[in-house]
Amino acid sequence: MSTDQTIDVALVTEWLREFARVITENAQYLSDLDAAIGDADHGINMDRGMTAVIAAVDEAPPTDLPALFKKVGMTLVSSVGGASGPLYGTLFLRMAPAFGADTAGAAEFAKALRAGVDGVVARGRAEAGDKTMFDALAPALDALEGALASGDGLAPALRAAASAAEQGRDATESMVARKGRASYLGQRSVGHIDPGATSSAMLITAAATAFGAGG
Repeated sequence: MSTDQTIDVALVTEWLREFARVITENAQYLSDLDAAIGDADHGINMDRGMTAVIAAVDEAPPTDLPALFKKVGMTLVSSVGGASGPLYGTLFLRMAPAFGADTAGAAEFAKALRAGVDGVVARGRAEAGDKTMFDALAPALDALEGALASGDGLAPALRAAASAAEQGRDATESMVARKGRASYLGQRSVGHIDPGATSSAMLITAAATAFGAGG
């Protein structure tokens, strides 16, 4: 698979369906992670949000990539409780204008994801090591950009990104939370994997699965 793999509405929709499937499958696990350091509802909220996203996309399928990402973002903001809705919503809303229209290439996708992650940082004021979703997204993005720059196709680049996201997720276990409700626990937040980083790793892995199908 080459770096100029075409990304279209159908392919992104497959990504969304895969992410929704994984979130539903792991909703209890995500909420259990959140119970240790948060409100115990991350999995429930994300499951509700992604169910709403798929329903919205099926009801009125967007015809181009900017419209699709905007619809996903707005649906997440309106349907996901807690901090996750605004953060995940911002990720997709910021990705929307980075696409031209109907299709995109690997480089354009990486640029859009960079814009989305920058949006998450701006919204949540998170930095590396704060024990948030950024700790999974940042290394994933770096791995994706690095793999594409070295000539890898999108599928292997996303596999590298997924691996980096999972490593970033696991690294949150030893971190002291500095953002959100978990920060109230201070040192007691150590020893628990961050639920937001976990769902973010699932997002990247779902992309690797969907975009790598047959590739």
